[in-house]
Amino acid sequence: MAKIGAQIPDMEFEVFHKNEFKTVKFSDYKDQWLVLLFYPADFTFVCPTELEEAAEYYELFQQSGAEIICVSTDTVYTHFAWHESSKAIGKIKYPMAADPTGKLCKEFGTYIEEAGLSLRGTFIIDPDGALKAADVHDNSIGRSTKEILRKVQAAKFVRENPGLVCPASWEPGEETLKPGIELVGKI
Repeated sequence: MAKIGAQIPDMEFEVFHKNEFKTVKFSDYKDQWLVLLFYPADFTFVCPTELEEAAEYYELFQQSGAEIICVSTDTVYTHFAWHESSKAIGKIKYPMAADPTGKLCKEFGTYIEEAGLSLRGTFIIDPDGALKAADVHDNSIGRSTKEILRKVQAAKFVRENPGLVCPASWEPGEETLKPGIELVGKI
């Protein structure tokens, strides 16, 4: 199972993206940040609110050098049908991964065996393929895309500024810390 700081395996999977079905693997996203948004199923209640919000923030993720991929145990054909029939999901421009066998969900620890569905899980992977952040929670609780973006920006800042760390609720442009010394100031 994926662990913080460890390389994720280079798994292959199908996506619905830009009105096409294609097979990709994690290494196709090498050299950029990757945000995986696991969710239970298409045609549900909380999921479209999260995925639509991610679509609204998508340009900011791209400006931060990040790609978003949402993942459920549905097929690419179900993703296509949902994309075509839902105003909210129709806004999605990022890849929608199909995981009908649950292999991705199992690797990231989100698979609910008895239901064949995924828990809500968010995973941030750095450009080298190392897992930097993970958040898994009950399916009744929606995520904050703004917070996910903040985490990507903080992880990117720390990677680009060795020796510095980001304090609680850090936002780009705010003061950072140098462990063992003091507050560094705005960078």
